[in-house]
Amino acid sequence: MAKRTGLVLDPLFQRHDPGSAHPERPDRLIAIEQALRERGLTDRCTPLPLRPATRDEILALHRQQYLDRLEHTCRTGWPFIDCMDSGICPDSYNVALQAAGAVLEAADAIVAGTVQNAFCAVRPPGHHALPEKSMGFCLFNNVALAAERLIGVHGLQRVLILDWDVHHGNATQAMFESRPDVLYVSLHGHPSCVYPGTGWETEAGTGEGKGFTLNIPMLPGAGDAEYRRAFDEQVTSAVEAYRPQSVLVSAGYDAHRLDPLAPICLEDESFRWMNQTALAYADQWAGGRLLSVLEGGYNLVVLGRCVADHVESLCR
Repeated sequence: MAKRTGLVLDPLFQRHDPGSAHPERPDRLIAIEQALRERGLTDRCTPLPLRPATRDEILALHRQQYLDRLEHTCRTGWPFIDCMDSGICPDSYNVALQAAGAVLEAADAIVAGTVQNAFCAVRPPGHHALPEKSMGFCLFNNVALAAERLIGVHGLQRVLILDWDVHHGNATQAMFESRPDVLYVSLHGHPSCVYPGTGWETEAGTGEGKGFTLNIPMLPGAGDAEYRRAFDEQVTSAVEAYRPQSVLVSAGYDAHRLDPLAPICLEDESFRWMNQTALAYADQWAGGRLLSVLEGGYNLVVLGRCVADHVESLCR
């Protein structure tokens, strides 16, 4: 019998190697796999298949010129694309296609009822990847592509993307800010002091999408109390009004107090209750359908623990 939680976890995603000194390095997935196996969680999940996304699937949100440029730049062995943060290697283009394809397969499996929810331990991450260029370690916007598939292929009309990575998902916002079929909610470090400098409270959507972007920037030192207050006073009421048909999570763990890249001070327990809150949203309005995709998190011990906690919550 298939288990309720799907899992994408494969050594293939370690082949994207921007260099041993880069924060977004293959060791992140090694730490995640070790933590999941130590808790017996891989045996409690249904393994989901890998496949590369097709060019047409990527072109649903990204531009042809960018795909061609990324493929060529990887093939030539250049160490980065667009900015030095976005490190690449010769395998990066193909691995990024596999990451996007695995997330699309997971979305399909959830809609089909093969699994009820899923976690995708894929890299490179995605929420900074714009239609026309890479930013901030990201090549293709995996979560955004999943949302687009749920809408364009499966006919959903209301998709929630909940992004708790410490860095604002500027590209996810840009792709959907003029549309009402995605509610994008982001809790992140304040744009005055945290990359990429976007995600101000005044960024609330445009045109038909006005009111369907909710940014909650957090000042340095913010912790559990500030995040709980944000959910209690802003996030839950927005989700209740929206009544999403599916929940997607950009699951970053770099808002932890021990993470080296940002000045936010969440504890493990903070992520545990955010997990439970996201699941409650999915249970109440989306038939339990929740798809979470790895974004940031650069303290390897913390990352392993928090991902294991997340997958354990999905396997409840």
